Amino acid sequence: MVDKVLATDKALALIQKLGEKHGALVFHQSGGCCDGSSPMCFSKDDFRVGRHDIYLGDIGGAPFYIAKDQYEYWKHTQLIIDVVKGRGGMFSLEGPEGVRFLTRSRVFTEEERNELQMK
Repeated sequence: MVDKVLATDKALALIQKLGEKHGALVFHQSGGCCDGSSPMCFSKDDFRVGRHDIYLGDIGGAPFYIAKDQYEYWKHTQLIIDVVKGRGGMFSLEGPEGVRFLTRSRVFTEEERNELQMK
């Protein structure tokens, strides 16, 4: 089964740490503006999923959404959420940790695209 979004071990460890501090989490792939194209992590109670947001899957037990227009650009890729040193989005929960989430991607193979179309 092909995942549309997954997380590295470093990202999963950070998600667990943030979940212990903040409770249930939710991710949203930012589409630009103030924070660039960063994956943003929020407390589940502090974020409202929009009617045009698309659910891609869960990472570390947290649902991951992307805006429909942003999804159109990235629908042919698997999003891989990683962690790097530095400051991320000003509203994302990992900011005080001195690290930020980062989206990497890879293009789905033809076989994977076919499998995703069958879902």
